[in-house]
Amino acid sequence: MSRLRLLSAAALLAVAANSHASSFIVTTDAVVGALKSSSDATSDVTSSFRDNKIVRAARDDAASYVASEGAIRGVKLESAFDFIRRQAPQLNATDAQLAQAILTI
Repeated sequence: MSRLRLLSAAALLAVAANSHASSFIVTTDAVVGALKSSSDATSDVTSSFRDNKIVRAARDDAASYVASEGAIRGVKLESAFDFIRRQAPQLNATDAQLAQAILTI
């Protein structure tokens, strides 16, 4: 009888370990997929604004904005925020995110 219990316990352990591993893989895939989608969307937006004069002119203001944690808001940066939001209304980014994106261009 103890041999049957031992085999049952081993089988139960194997099934439990397998279910946790697949849950982890599914969760990891979901998180990575979401990050990739977000990254792709940001990349598409920044590449479309890369050659825009308004956005390029706002780089110094964006650097001041980021360095001052939002305390310094230059006129060129405000103009770039307005331009980006008119061109990509579906983009729900904060001013800080937009400023950082401008710096990466």
